[in-house]
Amino acid sequence: MTWLRSARTATGELVDLRIADGVIADVQPASGRVDGGDVDLTGHVLLPSFVEPHAHLDKALTAARAHNVTGDLLGAIDAMRTLSLGMTVEEIAERADAAIRIQLAWGTTAIRTHVNVGGESGLRALDALIEVRERWHGTVDLQLVALVHNPLSGQPGRDLRTALRNGADVAGGCPHLDPEPDRAVAICLDAAGEAGVPLDLHTDETLDPGRLTLATMADLVRRTGFAHGVTASHCVSLGVQSEIVQRTVSDAVAEAGIAVVALPQTNLFLQGRENPQATPRGLTAVGPLRRAGATLAAGGDNLRDPFHPLGRGDALEVATLMVTAGHLDPAAAIDSVTAASRSALGLRPVTLSTGAPADLVAIAGTDLLDVLGAAPAARTVWKAGRIVARTTVHSSIADPALAVPEAVS
Repeated sequence: MTWLRSARTATGELVDLRIADGVIADVQPASGRVDGGDVDLTGHVLLPSFVEPHAHLDKALTAARAHNVTGDLLGAIDAMRTLSLGMTVEEIAERADAAIRIQLAWGTTAIRTHVNVGGESGLRALDALIEVRERWHGTVDLQLVALVHNPLSGQPGRDLRTALRNGADVAGGCPHLDPEPDRAVAICLDAAGEAGVPLDLHTDETLDPGRLTLATMADLVRRTGFAHGVTASHCVSLGVQSEIVQRTVSDAVAEAGIAVVALPQTNLFLQGRENPQATPRGLTAVGPLRRAGATLAAGGDNLRDPFHPLGRGDALEVATLMVTAGHLDPAAAIDSVTAASRSALGLRPVTLSTGAPADLVAIAGTDLLDVLGAAPAARTVWKAGRIVARTTVHSSIADPALAVPEAVS
């Protein structure tokens, strides 16, 4: 049993929390006391730990070796395809492990990663990530999405079923890049249904308004009654549709129970290069989706690879972009990387209330806005009530000169 003392909540209250058997056992107004064995969180904001709903751990940390010549999506795909031919299971696992450590230090305790399968790479990346998933079991929840090539009506569709039989947790794909996009959505949905697993598709990662497979997804999910959970990632083209189309599709997405994952870092980097004037933001229709009641999560997507050469692996970086580029208020932005992302992955909700899982992150700061604005590195992370990461920071800053230098005549 452990008490976390004098923690500031996202809504501003000061509380003491008791953790026992992996859950929050009690929440009380802060007493001001700190006994031996307690964790003093004075000057910290306590939040549910972060959830990364869309990563690519098999590609992470390769930017220095795989240069995206054109800077766009197809350039990134080409750069990664060339590099992946020489990758070994050991190397992929090593980089994925390093990326998880980066994200865990910032407070992320659950990650859904898409893993390339099929083609010349076969199942190497999946084998590597299965090994990593087992290694981190109990510390970081890792879900593996089988990301296959196109056309889905050919060998890639068979590769998807093979990957699901060999340890992938979620069915994936990129139907909007398929010669038959609508048919590709149906193939992926059928594969997921046969395996009894969730579906998470790269959806409409383009500014072309003529591509809108999200509408197809919503229609198929509603008509088939698919019950294993569906996530649509990216959904960029929805952001350039007319107001009526945005509203109609958003309503259909909400009715179908599809979670949408916005990925501001990668899509701001990749999209819009063909429009040097009045460059579009390259994000999904954040406002219409939220007004429709759809689950809107946000993720980091790529961590220092050809699809996005930068990134700290910090969910607060994503949340900040959801404020700046997505125009969310700070509380909603934090929700997009905590509660909404957790819902998209089908995970048990985490709230600062009795009985909730003790998956938490304490961040140095005075309030939620301070934490989001400064994104301090000083953090403590709990998974099931156990401290799994702690970062401390010490700064030494010189005092300004007190004496004014005499004027030289």
